[in-house]
Amino acid sequence: MQARRKPDLDIPSSYPSYNGYQNQNIQRPQTFKEKSSKLFNKVHDYAHRADEKLSQLGSPIKPYLPTIGRLLVVITFLEDTYRILTDYSGQVFYICVQRGMNRVLTHIFFISNIVCMLLGSLLVISRKRLTVGVSCLTYVLISQSLAYGLIFDMQFFTRNLSLIGGLLLVLSESWAKTKKRVAIPGLLQLDSKDKTQTVTLIGRILLVFLFVAHVFRTKWTFGSILMNTLSAIGCFLVVIGYKARFSASCLAISLIIQNALTNTFWKYQNWNPMRDQLRYEYFQFQAIVGGLILLVNMGAGGLSIDEKRKIY
Repeated sequence: MQARRKPDLDIPSSYPSYNGYQNQNIQRPQTFKEKSSKLFNKVHDYAHRADEKLSQLGSPIKPYLPTIGRLLVVITFLEDTYRILTDYSGQVFYICVQRGMNRVLTHIFFISNIVCMLLGSLLVISRKRLTVGVSCLTYVLISQSLAYGLIFDMQFFTRNLSLIGGLLLVLSESWAKTKKRVAIPGLLQLDSKDKTQTVTLIGRILLVFLFVAHVFRTKWTFGSILMNTLSAIGCFLVVIGYKARFSASCLAISLIIQNALTNTFWKYQNWNPMRDQLRYEYFQFQAIVGGLILLVNMGAGGLSIDEKRKIY
């Protein structure tokens, strides 16, 4: 018995194949990777345009950014010097009575702090012997944390880390203009460029710790959640070095506004303890703004996505 033959199917040429969508009128669905890449390119274009616009607006003050940044970085140390000199007996009384430190050691502590803050600030502003100046100011931050018993205070600790980050950016901003090689005993000679890149990376990481402290301090509202989310994105971009100038500019502007709204020490009388506390925090915030301004001026450095995109 003869087998029955299957009828030939008249398949139109425009019918899409299983593997490929042969018809050009039928588009293949985009994969998640393609959608993510497209979204990233759009965000990159918007950020690039905003970066260029911000650069144009800030071009008149760009030559003065290094000086402004260094002045703001040390302004909290100058304010602290003034506070100690104008209330020296009260500061000595607090450390001796409340902290239980020997009176002689207390005087040595305050005198050494005053000398280091004045000397370090002067060296940073004049850009002379910056390693000595930054070391003096770092000593002040560490010694005050121990003397006042604030080494385990989350907010104080993270603010000090941000201040150290700003001081490291002062160093790297100066080293970026030198081409000397640095010899470290037991290690290979480090080129000034390599040293600058490493210090800039550490400075970027430490600089954003202030915003970490602010997250724990802020009350959770819709507005605070939105601002904290935007700040977290900006901090992440600064750390990885992607659009670092633009991100640092946004963080600096938001920090200036936040500082003016929260640390309003001028509203209190001189005898009110809140005035002294808020004034101290106000100038610390301004010092961290100075570090962000230095980052805007010098960029993220070699160890960053911005620099890798230039190469590749």
